[in-house]
Amino acid sequence: MSAYVISAVAPSGYAEHWHGINWAKCYQEVKKLQARIVKATKEGKQRKVKALQWLLTHSFSGKAIAVRRVTENQGKKTPGIDKVIWPTPIDKYKAIKTLKRRGYKPKPLRRIYIPKSTGNKKRPLDIPCMIDRAQQALYLLALEPISETKADPNSYGFRPERSTADAMQQCFNVLAKKCSPQWILEADIQACFEKISHNWLIEHIPIDKEILRRWLKAGYLEKQRFCPTEEGAAQGSIISPALANMTLDGLQERLAMTCGKVSYKGGRTDPKVNLVRYCDDFIVTGASKELLENEALPVIKEFLSERGLSLSPEKTKVTNIAQGFDFLGQNVRKYNGKFLIKPSKKNIQAVLAKIRSIIKDNKAVKQINLISLLNPVIKGWANYHKHVAAKQTFSKVDNAIWHALWQWCRRRHPQKGGRWIKHRYFHSIGTRSWVFAAPTDEKRSDGTTVMKTLHLAADVAIQRHIKIKAEANPFDPAWEYYFEDRHGRKMRENLAGYKKLIRLWLDQNRRCCVCRQLLTKTTGWHVHHIIRRVDGGNDASRNLVMVHPNCHMQIHNLGLKVTKPASERGL
Repeated sequence: MSAYVISAVAPSGYAEHWHGINWAKCYQEVKKLQARIVKATKEGKQRKVKALQWLLTHSFSGKAIAVRRVTENQGKKTPGIDKVIWPTPIDKYKAIKTLKRRGYKPKPLRRIYIPKSTGNKKRPLDIPCMIDRAQQALYLLALEPISETKADPNSYGFRPERSTADAMQQCFNVLAKKCSPQWILEADIQACFEKISHNWLIEHIPIDKEILRRWLKAGYLEKQRFCPTEEGAAQGSIISPALANMTLDGLQERLAMTCGKVSYKGGRTDPKVNLVRYCDDFIVTGASKELLENEALPVIKEFLSERGLSLSPEKTKVTNIAQGFDFLGQNVRKYNGKFLIKPSKKNIQAVLAKIRSIIKDNKAVKQINLISLLNPVIKGWANYHKHVAAKQTFSKVDNAIWHALWQWCRRRHPQKGGRWIKHRYFHSIGTRSWVFAAPTDEKRSDGTTVMKTLHLAADVAIQRHIKIKAEANPFDPAWEYYFEDRHGRKMRENLAGYKKLIRLWLDQNRRCCVCRQLLTKTTGWHVHHIIRRVDGGNDASRNLVMVHPNCHMQIHNLGLKVTKPASERGL
């Protein structure tokens, strides 16, 4: 596997050229430093940890990766109060040189309000300037290896390689058996990000104290008025989720120490206390209601008060598993002893409200455009719930969507009958009839028109999620093979039905041919023709390689020569 790449790290032949950076070497250097930080953290060598963090935050490689992160994420076109973004390669390369500790002073954040998922309330979102985002991304590279090494085993929110599916599978593991605990404490922290104590963060977070203090005290602008910040971590900052997670880490250990096995006359009993946390939303299981109310709840309140936090009285309650509870958009409950996780009613109502709103707001658009608007919503929602017992729910949602679309069709043609409307908007494709579909401009080899169809939620197959191992650390080299295997499984699921892409991906040992980093669903990929089609190249597998989107731009901007790697599947 090889690609011709300009220079080592800082490009010399291409003065200040973003595409001249050797990304493979950048990632290699950063990962080596992160692995050393993990090792030093495990050994308790705090001085060495600080020295390695300093090396990482002052390295060209770390700065380049930090700038790449903030210029390739969803917020890359959203400026802060200075209205500056870095859209061009020259801007990105110049930004690397501006990432310095000396003289750095973060600007106030730009505050806006976005609607909450429930009700008509809004929550604040603070948007940093690009330079502050890049600085935070840089220091996060040095902080994450420590946070992952010290994290609670059953914490899943805003952590690399973990997801809500892992949290729900842990709920299944601790609640599904006959001998499992029957009582659950549903806990929600009141304004977690806005209330975290600055003093606690500065004292306990293992990062440059002065830089952290400047971020926390930067303040924000609301309607051109400066407001200082005396507590909390800004929602919208890259580093805030890591700070919130580290603030709450240790709760699982505190509960285990305080609510351990209880002695009683004639034997011992297991209180069955388990914690499952997704950032600031968590549940605690227990053998009895009294145990949770009288022992676990006071421990949690004390733990949170030390950090300036408190529980929300309205959302914190103790529930029996037979009644069920909602967690992360899904309902967890036992039905006459049978444990099931299903999409929650609120979540179903929310997605149907969104779909109906899209249909209602696009009364006059072409059918093909409406399908393009609806498909990502339906497919995304179904993929989120595909790991639980959701097949019946998928069919009900599809039925509700069909009725909404039928009303949309009738509204457009009030003078036409049902037969005409069915013939105009619904088609028979394969063994299915009543398929909401529209013709495209594409033709198949036999001359028939390619139809763009509406995705059905019921078409998404139910798949059991394999939970990540609690102690797995993506920054520890000892877990490298484990995570590569997980990435491989996810990519096979994501590329299901695309045999050619799977072959390409496996032939490249699952890695990009330019930067040699893993190709995953998160990173995305482009298929590159080694010999351009305009130069006579074809779509045969021997002429194709998979690369990251940014690496693809690098190939075309610098004219890099990419060679086909030798297949490792048969070795």
